[in-house]
Amino acid sequence: MADSDQLLGRIAWFSRAAIASVYIYFGALKILGISPAEDIVALLHAQTVSFIPIHTFLTLLGIGETIIGLMFLWPKITTIAYVVFLAHMFTTVLPLFILPHETWSRFGVPTLTGQYIMKNVILIALATNIFFIIKINNHQKNGIS
Repeated sequence: MADSDQLLGRIAWFSRAAIASVYIYFGALKILGISPAEDIVALLHAQTVSFIPIHTFLTLLGIGETIIGLMFLWPKITTIAYVVFLAHMFTTVLPLFILPHETWSRFGVPTLTGQYIMKNVILIALATNIFFIIKINNHQKNGIS
């Protein structure tokens, strides 16, 4: 049992590092104003929260993404990180519905931007695995089966 616990712990840390590196890197690109996602973010921004200046929004989004990445490196706040992450993931799929001309070349065929967005399902699976590994470990430590 200890070997499987150690293996799950290693898997969780590798997963945490993967999510953190993606979020911190993409967040930094937004903060620096060099993100390749700026165009789609600007279009979504115009449709949703246009009352916030776009430069301010991109900077805040980048800071938020960086914080999400850092949160995944702190096991005690995994649940909070997971909830904030899921809220962010919700916003990342919005272009598939709000901006279909940017994300679909025709029905069922995504554009490159659409594919980029759809691949977030991998991040969702990874974060969900981290969340449940932590929950399982907490139940085992507390003697709950």
